[in-house]
Amino acid sequence: MLVKPQRKHGPKAEMNVVPYIDVMLVLLVIFMVTAPMLVQGVKIELPKVAAEALPMENERQILTLSVKADGGFYWHLGSELNAEDQTDSAIDLDDMREKVAAIIAERGDTQVYVRADDAADYGRVVAGIAELQRGGVVNLGLITEAPPGQSEP
Repeated sequence: MLVKPQRKHGPKAEMNVVPYIDVMLVLLVIFMVTAPMLVQGVKIELPKVAAEALPMENERQILTLSVKADGGFYWHLGSELNAEDQTDSAIDLDDMREKVAAIIAERGDTQVYVRADDAADYGRVVAGIAELQRGGVVNLGLITEAPPGQSEP
């Protein structure tokens, strides 16, 4: 007659969670390492090369600010976008802010467009935009031009 071997321990009905804890700790380390990297950038939408012109409101006053390669500023004030003519100019940021703030104080709905020479310092352009904001500009746009040899839509 066959005798069944007797078990000292009965079958266990509980789950072994040690491997799950190991996986959870590995995932926690991965998230802790990658989370700081996710918030380091600033999300922006770059301008398209073949962008259409913005609709212009005829009642609005338009100030076209240009940043020269040497860091100077000049602008045209009128009823339409004009990057060629010059109404006034400024050499330093404070002078530019004061003059533009006086224009904005006179007419608060003035639309400001900023354009810069290719050789202009990026920091100078950003500093100019910051001074415009400090001077009360709320409507600001950037002017781009299509690369040579590419037609506009």
